[in-house]
Amino acid sequence: MTKSPTDSPSTQDTTTRTCSTPDIPIEIIPDEEMALIEAAFASATRTISSLTRFQRNITAPPNDNIRSIKSITLLSKKRISRCSRTGSDSVADIEDSGGDDGLTQKKKKQNRVHGSLLHKFRRKRGLSVTDITAGEWCEKQMEFTLNLGRAKSNKAMEAGIARHAALEEEVVKKVKIHVASVEDTWAVKFMNFILGANQLLFDGLTRELPLVSFEEGLWMVGVIDEIRMPVTETERYPTLVDTKTRARAKLPTEAQQRNGRLQLMCYKRLWDNLVADKFPSGQFFDFFALNPHVILSDEIREHTAKSGFPADTLNDLVAYYRNTCCMLPPAQDQLLLRYEYQEDQSLIGEDQFAYDADWLNNQLKSCLEFWRGEREPSYAAEEERWKCNFCSFYSQCPANSKLDPPS
Repeated sequence: MTKSPTDSPSTQDTTTRTCSTPDIPIEIIPDEEMALIEAAFASATRTISSLTRFQRNITAPPNDNIRSIKSITLLSKKRISRCSRTGSDSVADIEDSGGDDGLTQKKKKQNRVHGSLLHKFRRKRGLSVTDITAGEWCEKQMEFTLNLGRAKSNKAMEAGIARHAALEEEVVKKVKIHVASVEDTWAVKFMNFILGANQLLFDGLTRELPLVSFEEGLWMVGVIDEIRMPVTETERYPTLVDTKTRARAKLPTEAQQRNGRLQLMCYKRLWDNLVADKFPSGQFFDFFALNPHVILSDEIREHTAKSGFPADTLNDLVAYYRNTCCMLPPAQDQLLLRYEYQEDQSLIGEDQFAYDADWLNNQLKSCLEFWRGEREPSYAAEEERWKCNFCSFYSQCPANSKLDPPS
């Protein structure tokens, strides 16, 4: 996973590597790596690496050839440019309100919005699924992380990342693509989704599928660990799968399993919205301050042409993105969490559970109240204060001011 050292565009050599494609039923991604991946997808870079699967010809009726390239998402750690279009971030004139009471309420609302974590940290970026699950774990810890920065990686994280990289190298070839604009960066994200969707339709399996979807009045992004779908059955509905690696050969606590279930339910919500064609293109371009008609880089246009969906602009690729989504069925209600022992990759256990729309709605409502500054952050529940023993902000947290520090 190559990280760009600067924010400025730079030319990279395109490199490829051909590998065999064994039958691997899962992709191993530790909790920490999933956080890194989703944080990466929520950001933008001006120099990126696109990781693309093998390419093969598929014959489609009537006598037209389409090409499907197996791909996984790019990994990047730079943020999307925060420059905005004129007027796109303006608020309604306070004089539109009627009377002093209305004026006061309007000012209070504006102050709350502009002081919210959403406005401060996710403006022009959108929320990631990791943002949602991190808040469910502990909102106060999430607030500390945003304001003070994420803790450094540890040995368990590094081992999980290494395992993930090894699995990638077994089934993909890597292609570095030079990008000259934020529009190019988003173009690669959409390319990887289209290519991953083709792989799912023809091979019945894809991994690391990037999503960008409009939900609850907000743009949300995520990266689905794995999607499986029967190739030969008449009714084909995708199964969303997430595999967690564990440092100990035992199942996680209920709190950890609950957090993993929330993650997969969020993915299903985003997926189902996309396949129902609930993607407002105009709002997407406005929110992320993108020019839909800018000409994409030569390399990107060359890759799209070779892949069977020639695109000159980001607007062209968004159209292909939406068309591809319309070809996909909604995800199954049965979701699957897998837990694997990090030391030897043995299976510890599985958690197959049903999608619960009402529970998810309540979780999202509470999460957005926190992000929008409508209430103060909550702490871990009393029965789950064991989480504090693993928190980097223990000594700074008001909830632990009267407790002994963890040993």
